[in-house]
Amino acid sequence: MKSRLQWWAVAIGTIFLIVQVSTDLILPNITSDIINKGVAKSDISYIWNSGYKMLIVSLVGIVAAAVNVYFASTQAQKMGNKIRNDLFEKVSFLSNYEFEKFGDASLITRTTNDVIQIQNVMVMVLRMMLMSPIMLVGAGFMAYNKQPELTGVFLVSLPILAVFVGIIMFFAVPLFKSLQKKIDRINLVFREGLTGVRVIRAFNQDQFEQDRFKDANQDYTKTGIKVFTIVSFMFPIMTLIMSGTNMGIIWYGGKLIANQTMQVGNLVAFMTYAMQILMSFMMLSMVFVFIPRASASAARINEVLDTKNSVVDQEQLTEVDSNKPVSLDFNNVNFRYPGAEKLSLVDADFHAKAGETVAIIGGTGSGKSTLISLIPRLFDPESGTIDLDQTDIKTLSQFDLHSKVSLAQQKSVLFKGTIRDNMLYGNESATDDEIWHALEIAQALEFISKDGEGLDTPVEQNGDNFSGGQKQRLTIARTLVKNAQIYIFDDSFSALDFKTDAELRGALKADPEMKNRIVIIVAQRIATVADADLILVIDEGKLVGQGTHAELKENNKTYREIIDSQIKKGDQENG
Repeated sequence: MKSRLQWWAVAIGTIFLIVQVSTDLILPNITSDIINKGVAKSDISYIWNSGYKMLIVSLVGIVAAAVNVYFASTQAQKMGNKIRNDLFEKVSFLSNYEFEKFGDASLITRTTNDVIQIQNVMVMVLRMMLMSPIMLVGAGFMAYNKQPELTGVFLVSLPILAVFVGIIMFFAVPLFKSLQKKIDRINLVFREGLTGVRVIRAFNQDQFEQDRFKDANQDYTKTGIKVFTIVSFMFPIMTLIMSGTNMGIIWYGGKLIANQTMQVGNLVAFMTYAMQILMSFMMLSMVFVFIPRASASAARINEVLDTKNSVVDQEQLTEVDSNKPVSLDFNNVNFRYPGAEKLSLVDADFHAKAGETVAIIGGTGSGKSTLISLIPRLFDPESGTIDLDQTDIKTLSQFDLHSKVSLAQQKSVLFKGTIRDNMLYGNESATDDEIWHALEIAQALEFISKDGEGLDTPVEQNGDNFSGGQKQRLTIARTLVKNAQIYIFDDSFSALDFKTDAELRGALKADPEMKNRIVIIVAQRIATVADADLILVIDEGKLVGQGTHAELKENNKTYREIIDSQIKKGDQENG
């Protein structure tokens, strides 16, 4: 909060708040004088003059209140804006491990609902929390100044009010804190229901998911009803105490008036000050009821902002000469996911140079995606080094490294907009000719050319207006549009038929630009990797073989098992 508020604006808002409170404290005194000096003495001119004075004071109070509300609300909104920006920036640079630790649903809740809680309380702080103590002290002083004998009433009413507020806070605060976690749960279930709607329908699990969401929703609703029911007791209790206080003031004040030791106007003013004192105490109490909820939200936000990224740039950075042929070396690389007992990648060691196509094949969960995730430093290895042009990638800035690596991941992700917008995501300065060339290599020309809009063809959210194979080809084209040194395709050909797969790989090999690049293909199919210059065979995190298709076919047991599982014996002998 300290670093995200404009303190000059807070100071101006506070000054106008003090002006507003001052006018609120002056008005009862003017009312008292009108009754004591105007009404009691039938002095009409005094009543009119005091009325004008009251009108001016009221207008000043209205203007001061408006200015304070403006600064309080704008500062709260600007602070929320900065927090959301900081959260988005922080999340954008988190490594995969930190991102997965929080989860999508929780990060969304922290960026939206938690920030809103802080914004709401910030308005209360800049209004009620600053106003209440000033009003409490000022009204108490003015009430004592009017009639010291009547202030004894507050020695009874305020402690009773404090006890009830304390009881309400005791039960409400823990429930407020739990509400945020229950919102996380609702977001998680709802998000899974949206993203997995096809799977849900395919397995006829609509009712199960509806029940799951209903349970999460009811859990949140019950907690919300419970906590707000508890808080709602504040208002009737406050009304009861205020009524009792008024009765005491009127009863005791009536005696003083009967004894001619107090004027009627003073009683009216005192009652107004009494209401201001009790209302200030109540407002202050309400702030302290809602602050714990905002505090819980702030702690959740700080948990993200204070998270130390496991992948960071070193202080001393080096640069790689982009003009010389690229090379990639894995030197005895070991990797273990945080908290895992077993290594996910064991002693990975291989070398690739410019113009080569490296294929990685292995069973499900063998460590293929883990290996290629280490190249752009989505994770860092536990030991060993990964060198780009004989330079440890840890000594490169992440920005520089990412500019040299273009990655197409397993899940095809397209953004709402047009095909051109999505292609420019890979290279903002790419020309239409370069985009069409990448689309041609990716075998995407046919289905794009059929549409008269070409590169301006709209792309719906998540690319839902394209088939799985079309989305894969578009993401492959976007990867190729980027001017990188290493192109990585993480099982990006899985939705392509054999013919399209072969044509795409052939176009990649024939492209002259790829003569100075390294292409890495992660695949499940032998047909996809067979013509690669270097094939890496991974089994349970270990590189159990590397070489060409012919070499591995003859000498590597794991590779032959993969062949046997995919190709008929007759086809194998003919191949």
